Amino acid sequence: MPNALKVQRIRRASYGVAALTSVALVTVFINAFFPIWIVKPGQAPQAAADYVPSNEPKNWVGFGRTASGEQFSPDTQITKDNVNQLKVAWTMRTGDISADGRENQNTPLQIGDTLYPCTQTGQVFAVRATTGEKLWHFDPKVTPTSTANWMRCRSLAYYEMPGIADDAPGKKRLYLTTGDMRLIALDATNGRMIPQFGRDGTVFLAKGMGQVIPGFYNPTSGPLLAGNNLIVGGWVMDNQSADEPSGVVRAFSAATGELAWAWDVGRPGKTGEPADGETYTRSTPNMWATPSYDPKLNMVYLPTGNGTPDLFGGTRSAATDRVSSSVVALDATTGQERWTFQLVHHDVWDYDLPSKPVLYDMPDGKGGRIPALVQAAKNGQIYVLDRRSGKPITPVEERAVPTNGVPGERLSPTQPYSVGMPSMRDAVLTEATMWGITPIDQLNCRIQFKGLHYEGDYTPPQLKWYLESPSWYGTTNWGGQSIDKQHDIMIVNDMRIMMKGRLLSREVVDQRLAGKKSAGVGGVIPMKKTPYGAERGMVQSFLGVPCTNPPFGTMAAIDMSTQKVLWHRSLGTPEQFGPLGIKTHMPIELGMPTLGGAVTTGSGLVFFSATSDYYLRALDVMTGNVLWKSAIPVGGGSTPLVFTSPENGKQYVVVTASGSRSAPDHGDYIIAYTLP
Repeated sequence: MPNALKVQRIRRASYGVAALTSVALVTVFINAFFPIWIVKPGQAPQAAADYVPSNEPKNWVGFGRTASGEQFSPDTQITKDNVNQLKVAWTMRTGDISADGRENQNTPLQIGDTLYPCTQTGQVFAVRATTGEKLWHFDPKVTPTSTANWMRCRSLAYYEMPGIADDAPGKKRLYLTTGDMRLIALDATNGRMIPQFGRDGTVFLAKGMGQVIPGFYNPTSGPLLAGNNLIVGGWVMDNQSADEPSGVVRAFSAATGELAWAWDVGRPGKTGEPADGETYTRSTPNMWATPSYDPKLNMVYLPTGNGTPDLFGGTRSAATDRVSSSVVALDATTGQERWTFQLVHHDVWDYDLPSKPVLYDMPDGKGGRIPALVQAAKNGQIYVLDRRSGKPITPVEERAVPTNGVPGERLSPTQPYSVGMPSMRDAVLTEATMWGITPIDQLNCRIQFKGLHYEGDYTPPQLKWYLESPSWYGTTNWGGQSIDKQHDIMIVNDMRIMMKGRLLSREVVDQRLAGKKSAGVGGVIPMKKTPYGAERGMVQSFLGVPCTNPPFGTMAAIDMSTQKVLWHRSLGTPEQFGPLGIKTHMPIELGMPTLGGAVTTGSGLVFFSATSDYYLRALDVMTGNVLWKSAIPVGGGSTPLVFTSPENGKQYVVVTASGSRSAPDHGDYIIAYTLP
């Protein structure tokens, strides 16, 4: 935590180890060793004089609400004074249960008085916003044999065809990407596929990709509408080979499905499909998170990953190194590059950019505003760029980092640190910061730490167990950041878990994987066509508790006028978690890992459901105080939807609850709240 924060840690009386039973172990876990965070907020900023609520759109039309991705709702009916009166308005069940790596991370679209949620297997619903009544249901029939288990649907895209009547078939359209590599257009009024789009309503994304093993390419984040084009990227399975599907980003006409352009870094200057017998360049940096779009500048902003495999870069091309783990700005019409800013040089830590770039007009300190782009990274850094040019608005400096990698690797001697913004991460780890719920497992964690190779930030992968902190899960992840545009406050949630890994010789990894299915992102990973494979895992005690000092997840508010932390707190309880898999049922804010994002509102609230425990919470954007929370049946790892219904004028908060990552319970719930 930054030293500037005024944080008080309170430790309570401990209990003897000899008295531990399952219940007593939980008591020790909570009362003896948990440091409760009490954070005194800074001075609350004033409302921006130039903010005009009426300029905000009425609908939630894509991931992050708008193409800018601020995750801000201008609605004000639910306030700090009445939020504790929220009640469940309706509950809907999709019938699509999350399990085995499939996660419903969806925020439904809201168009007028209809909601459009999707599920991890690509099923789409139209739902009456005020009652939860299902109006129609579309199932693309994604089969287990056509994709791997790593399935999710974060968002859909919405488009209204110009030049035709409002009630004409195909006027209002929804677009869906599926785990078996399809882009599908649906009529938003009835859920039927639009035959004029692609081939009978479908564009097949495997075209031009060459060999694609099922599950190795998966457009998890959904399409983005940029003008009249749909921008589509995809997740490429981590660490399988140096010959995996291309990370190409493509734009398709929203009207016809025809390819408008392709950004393929291995074919500079060529934006069309590959010639017959050729493919898009293999194993190039992909874009699995959501891009953003500025219609005034006509630019699309891509958050890229690194080239496969993630943990060894000795075989990567110069073209891959140039744009990996970067924000890349493209002309939305032609796909030509405008600028590139790299956040991690020659990334061998799997620090791919995990979330959308947030486009936001930031105070310039002189009474005006500057068109900014805010990009949070897995390494805990937050970069603020001028979205016109890609030049940093807040200072970034190159700092020396370790370079003693394995033979055949070539590491960058420096990495860019965003020194002008708060860093959302733990400090460099030491033996003294290792944690445990008893002195015994704390000692176990300290012994493990001493046995790991660790040189601080950017410790290079080794042939022995090495420690990575921040980990490849990141601090921030796909949920992204929310900006209260009325007060220029950015909400950032993170997770703080260290991981360990080691590279394995090709002979050893081939022996370990002989006769086994190798496709997977954890355990032993093959990294074929390189000299190495790898093995990865968590650093935890023999009780199954992370060795990282709590909190394991936090939320912070940053005043974007001053770039200072306004408040910072732990968030999330271990009620459904505990040592040896025992649920603690203890509702104390330990701070738990998070993936989904927050939504801020015009009345100064923050709605958040992505803690590992099973709650929807409302916080005060100025202080971080939890004003209200409601238990939900299972974890809600998604970003909430906030809107006002044009049918009855009431404001709603909608949460998708299908089970949070690593939690023991799963479901298929969509739950709406409103005032009585």
